Amino acid sequence: MGALLVFLLIVALLFGFGVAVHALLWVAIIALIVWLIGFMFRPSGGRWYYW
Repeated sequence: MGALLVFLLIVALLFGFGVAVHALLWVAIIALIVWLIGFMFRPSGGRWYYW
């Protein structure tokens, strides 16, 4: 019974980790798209970001 609970806990942790990695992958893709759009449509002779 204890081994089953440990196994289920490990599976739940790995599932949660997989969901988090998948969500972060989508966030990184969206950030890349925003960066590319900003790079293509930047003001002439200047930076498109101010930080």
